[in-house]
Amino acid sequence: MRLSPALAIAVLLAPLAAHADEPEAYALDPVHTRVLVAVGHAGFSQALGTVSGSEGALLFDPGDWRSARLEVRVPLAGLDFGDADWNRAVAARNLLDTARYPEARFSSERVEPVDATHARVCGTLQLHGVARPQCLDVTLNAVDRHPMPPFRRTAGFSATAELSRADFGIDAWKSVIGDTVSLRIEAEAVRDGDARAAFAPVPAGAVDVTPAPPDANEAMEAAAAAALEAAATDDPSRDDADDGDVPPPRPEPVP
Repeated sequence: MRLSPALAIAVLLAPLAAHADEPEAYALDPVHTRVLVAVGHAGFSQALGTVSGSEGALLFDPGDWRSARLEVRVPLAGLDFGDADWNRAVAARNLLDTARYPEARFSSERVEPVDATHARVCGTLQLHGVARPQCLDVTLNAVDRHPMPPFRRTAGFSATAELSRADFGIDAWKSVIGDTVSLRIEAEAVRDGDARAAFAPVPAGAVDVTPAPPDANEAMEAAAAAALEAAATDDPSRDDADDGDVPPPRPEPVP
């Protein structure tokens, strides 16, 4: 059967029409996306750490904030406080434990517009094996064709948030490390149709939820860590004010 010109055009445009009312898909630019962490250090200062390399996807229409969706993965093993020993202390088992929990994830669930360039993005933050509600205060800086090659359409955002580390089970060193963690996020995302796949529903049965059998090495490591903590002369969660100027040895690096 021969199609009329009008029908042929309609057939060709059908895939575009199917997405006409959907927000554009963007892929997070890991090079130009950076997370800054600020947390109190013994009351003397706010220790600052940064991490680059975040990856994720965004659905966004600047004229319809409510339709926006966001999926982000942050590589916590790359968190840098500017000192190798301090980085090891933060990554250790009694704090972030990045060996077991190498990344944090944020999945948006709703977006509450404030005005044309501001919104509150709320969803679930997965950190240290714990999932809790979390909101970000987001500012849209620009959506435009990038001035540098390959000249791709880019969306740029700034965001802030606060969380309690104890809410995520990260509660060691209470007398040294503050509980409130402040976040500042600078992010760029480039238009990428393939990023839409990140929001496709997962078919039922596609994910194996059967718990993995315990690993022998991991079990031995856990037993050794428990024995070390039991033999330690100092509890990192208690107040160290009466311990004198030089604290006794600890089972984990000192932050």
